Amino acid sequence: MKGIERYWKMLAVCLLALAMALTACSRGGQSSDGSPSPSSSPSPGAAQPAESSPAQPETVTVKFTNFSASGDNEKVLQQMKEEFERQNPHIKVDIETLPFNDYFTQMQTRVASGTAPDAYELNYENFIAYAKKGVLLDLTPLFGNFDTSALNKNALEAFRADGKQYGLPASFSNVVLFYNKDLFDQAGIDYPTSSWTWADVNAAAEKIRALGKDIFGIYQPVQFWEFYKTVRQNGGGLMNDDMTAFTVDRPENVETLQHLVDRILKTNVMPTEAQMAGMGDWDLFKSGRLGMLVTGIWAFPDFASNITFNWDIEVEPGNKQKATHFFSNGLVINKDSKVAEAAFEWVKFMSASREAAMIRVEAGWELPAVTYEDVQQKYLQVTPPDNKKAVFESLDYLVTPPVVEQNAEMTDIINLHLQAAAMGAKSPADALRDAQAELEKRINL
Repeated sequence: MKGIERYWKMLAVCLLALAMALTACSRGGQSSDGSPSPSSSPSPGAAQPAESSPAQPETVTVKFTNFSASGDNEKVLQQMKEEFERQNPHIKVDIETLPFNDYFTQMQTRVASGTAPDAYELNYENFIAYAKKGVLLDLTPLFGNFDTSALNKNALEAFRADGKQYGLPASFSNVVLFYNKDLFDQAGIDYPTSSWTWADVNAAAEKIRALGKDIFGIYQPVQFWEFYKTVRQNGGGLMNDDMTAFTVDRPENVETLQHLVDRILKTNVMPTEAQMAGMGDWDLFKSGRLGMLVTGIWAFPDFASNITFNWDIEVEPGNKQKATHFFSNGLVINKDSKVAEAAFEWVKFMSASREAAMIRVEAGWELPAVTYEDVQQKYLQVTPPDNKKAVFESLDYLVTPPVVEQNAEMTDIINLHLQAAAMGAKSPADALRDAQAELEKRINL
């Protein structure tokens, strides 16, 4: 009996030990305080238990090509990229910046060869041609809950074609009258005001020209982008209202071209090409030898950094009426992009976000296409120029350039004949008559 009792006691002890071992295993090899037991660590190479964690979105890269950041603004675009990637860690943006003079030639080649980037920049003047070719993605299905009310309506409308929204505005800008206050003071002339006309400009330019052989009164390029607006200041226009016919040689336009050419060939308040000696109009102004310059507000960062004399701006004068440029750069997406949704997040951020707009205005890089009041106030506070409100006043007189599908060819034809007049090879009347005939022959409307 004693042997049997001893047997059962030993069996009970073994069963108790086994139960304790099983309990330890069920607790995952934890010590009594709940921490992992050193002996429970898996050996090297042992299979790891599967862990359940939220699936992370796959990182995608958006290739983006632009021209407007070339020069001093590449660092500004980099700031926008860094802020975007901070907000969207699963999207990376690969930025390529090309000089404007090469941009559209390269883009045409890439689009034709099927190697266009996911997203890219187009100015208003070239947008229609790309939209008509069917190479752009209609963005409307991607809008979702995207609120476009923060965007300037004119700028947004500029990137619609055939009832579809093919692009979003990144910025818009205009042209104003820049002037050298120091030269005005030396000539004893009052500074320009918003009520000035062509006659006031010409009178001031002649007095400034009299200050010295190498000092000039004004520079206003004689080329298509100036001419389309200047003729509107004189009651003219390059096409009829419904854009079905050219009206390049109408009398108001001839009078306008005569006005521009006389500044070069008659009063010489504007330098000839020989007198420029290879210098650009911005460089001439920055040298302190030019009283007035008609150019775009995209000059602000360069002038603010590189000019030591006193300068400011005013709304550009008109003749019979006022008319100022409307330029806008838009953001589009390649119809064949494999990352269209991510590309839309990027162009939406660039176009409509308060963060991108603030970065833009703090750098003085054109005018963001948004209506946020705090952004507009910030824009006014960044000086020089002091009279920045003239930028907003100019928006009351915006006129858009004529745009046709053969836009580049149209502008080349007009430019060729304008240059002939500016050099004295043709009279303004002959130049515009010849331009009209060539346009009617070569451009399909």
